[in-house]
Amino acid sequence: MGYGWDVLLPLLLGWNLLVFLLMGIDKRQAVRNRRRIRETTLLACAFALGAVGLLAGMAVFRHKTKKAIFLLLGPVALLFDLLLLVGLDALLRQWQG
Repeated sequence: MGYGWDVLLPLLLGWNLLVFLLMGIDKRQAVRNRRRIRETTLLACAFALGAVGLLAGMAVFRHKTKKAIFLLLGPVALLFDLLLLVGLDALLRQWQG
């Protein structure tokens, strides 16, 4: 793990845990017919490096698994996040020396 990842990795893990929990909260709210988290918010979180949390939440809570937009954009967000992380790693390596 290079320079910067010792800080970024725990942040990424924490963020994805939060996105995972948001999926669980939204599922619980749906079951109880209460106010929900907007789909655009959940998807934005996925594209902001939270795709792993979103996809894990979909699987564990069986939530949004029939929504075409989530089935399509969940994996796209994961690919986007991976490409973003590769670019970030390249920047960190360049700054390192």
